[in-house]
Amino acid sequence: MSDEDLVPVSVRLGNVVPPEDPEDWTRPLTWVAALGMLAAPVVTLAWFLAAPPDDASRLVPATFVVAAALACGAAATGATQLGVARAWTATIAAGLFASLVVVMLGVAMAGERQTGAASPTLAHAIAAAAGGMAGSVAAALVAAVVARMRGRLMRFAAAFAVALIAAIGVLPILLPSA
Repeated sequence: MSDEDLVPVSVRLGNVVPPEDPEDWTRPLTWVAALGMLAAPVVTLAWFLAAPPDDASRLVPATFVVAAALACGAAATGATQLGVARAWTATIAAGLFASLVVVMLGVAMAGERQTGAASPTLAHAIAAAAGGMAGSVAAALVAAVVARMRGRLMRFAAAFAVALIAAIGVLPILLPSA
């Protein structure tokens, strides 16, 4: 049995889709890919429900957490893939999906419409999505470079580290924290 036979079909195709075979969901890589795409939306929803931001002009720690969850989740999704194109594509696709859902949550949780300024939830959702996507792009570049390595943990660690640094590094450029 080759390594490719151990990877579920839905993961080998570059993104997680509902499998035709229910046994596909019993494989850990399918769950890693799915949870990687859903990490940031789940964190965002919990944040906006528990303690939504009240100031759109300053960064709060939760914005960093969402950006990091988005970038690191995308890195985890990409690390499940074998091959340069699949790793790069899965990382970018996971980041784009998570970014879209985070921004949609920011819109949905905005409450009332404002003119002249974005609501705090929307501003922080957009900033976190942009920071997370910066981390996802950096992770995708690393994922493409390390995709041929045999150890998944090494592939994940390299992409994870770069994703985290890039996501957190971009946020202060988008919104001042002071």
